[in-house]
Parts: sequence; structure tokens; C-alpha cells
Amino acid sequence: MEKVTTRLRKLINGSELVIQPGIFDGYSARMVQQAGFPSGFISGAGIAEAQLGQPDIGLMGFELNLNAVRMLAACVEIPLLADADTGYGNAINVFHLTRAFEQAGLAGVMIEDQTWPKRCGHMAGKSVIAAEEMVEKVRAAVEARRDADFVIKSRTDSLATHGIDEVVRRLNLYAEAGADLLFADALLSEQDISNVVKNVSKPLCINMGFGIRKRATTPLISPARLAELGVRVVIYPRLLTACAIKGMQSGLGALQQAMRSKEPIEHPELLVSFEELNSVVGFDEFTALESKLARR
Repeated sequence: MEKVTTRLRKLINGSELVIQPGIFDGYSARMVQQAGFPSGFISGAGIAEAQLGQPDIGLMGFELNLNAVRMLAACVEIPLLADADTGYGNAINVFHLTRAFEQAGLAGVMIEDQTWPKRCGHMAGKSVIAAEEMVEKVRAAVEARRDADFVIKSRTDSLATHGIDEVVRRLNLYAEAGADLLFADALLSEQDISNVVKNVSKPLCINMGFGIRKRATTPLISPARLAELGVRVVIYPRLLTACAIKGMQSGLGALQQAMRSKEPIEHPELLVSFEELNSVVGFDEFTALESKLARR
């Protein structure tokens, strides 16, 4: 089978818009694969919020992130690109991180130019490091990878602090340093997106919400329109976490309703069956393997 790194690189350099749902746990990883998406984006915010129960404000460290992405890469066959925040230090830390993430089975890694502790790109109060320092980090990531197809994705959060011209300048510097995929977070309009696409030298990734038209930052834009604008990759990092929270809220509400009743209350519309849950996590694969390999 072709390497996951090669498959992801071909997707990015292909002719079709690459849509990557955000992955944050084993359920979401397997369901993205089973739904037919050819790749996925591991959301750092999703891991931090789900594992720690805390906001995405730089509380997650390198080891927690590495352990999480290693397990996610191991449970699916599609290529996954992981969010590594700021790289958890300077260029030396980024070199070490890139080696570790590549060895963990990822197809690529994203590093951003925020100061530490970082925060979600759509929160107020962000700040960024000097562009020259980020260039050092990008060069370190490129130097660290052993597989030339391992994708280095560079993100800038400089729109909120310096404006659109600095976004373009920084992304081109990161491209010159060796980044394969560029990400301008929290752009404010279609015009911003079009401007960046036309003025950067490498493929552009955009972060998109889902189902909320009125947003404080990037407006809701369809994948078809993003493709028309020249975007190469679009990630939906909070789609599945938001859906999961909504589902759990509904389930807990139903349980509270049942607690007030003397009769059992069923809500089949709120949950999957035991059989479907087992299907999601690949139980049939293990049953087949057991029958083939294990003595009874």
C-alpha cells in the first residue's frame, strides 16, 4: 500500500478540494474513514478540550498530544495531519517534535506562529512571534523529516495583530523555508481568502465552521465556493466535537426525563445500537482475526 505521506501529498497537489473533518478521538477517526473521507485533520483543540476538559488556551503539552495522535494514526488507514500548536518551544523543539510525529505514523504536522501559551485561532487576545523565528521553526521541521513526502503545514495567526498584508508576507516566507501547505487562520471575508490565494506560492488551507452563518471571524462558505476561490484544503476542526457535545446533551436530558418517570422511556433516535457501536470500532475485524489466528 502507498505510504500515508505520499497519499496526503498527492491529495494536496491534486485537482480536487481536500475536505478534512476534525478528528479528536477513536470514534471520530474511524467514522471519518468509514464515511469515505480520504484524509483527516487531528484537531489540537479537540484533543485538549476532550482529554483535559479545558479550553484551547495552551494547556496541552507535547507528550499528551503525541500520545493522542499516535493512537489515532494507529486505528485508521487514511492519512492524518496533526496539529502541533506552536511546536512547544523553539526550532530545536520543533525538530524533535517533527521526528516524533512522523515516527508516530502521521502524514503531516501543522506548526503555528502564535506565542505560547497559544489560544484557539478564533479567540480574542492572540499574539504572534517574529516571522524570522517561525521561519527557523519551519526549517527545523523540514530538516527533521526523514520521509520527503511528510507534509509540513505552516499556520499564521497574524491577521488579527498585523493585517492581511502581513499574512501574505509571512506565508510566503514560510513557503520559502520549505512549508508544503499554508494556513491563514481566522480570515474575515471571501475577499481576504481570494487575496491570500492569489498572492502565496504554495497551496492554501482554510478553517471553516459548519452550520453557523454569523461568525465573529471567517464567514460560512460552501466547499464549492472555496474551490472556486482557489483554496486547496478546508478543515472542519470543530464539527465533530460540536456534534458530539450536542448528542451527549440530548442523551443526558433524556436520562433526566427518565429519572422523573416511573415507566421506562426509550429514545432510539438519540443513540446507536450496541451492534452499530461495535461496527464503528471494528469489532468484526477482530472477530475475523480471532477465528483465523487464535486457538480455542
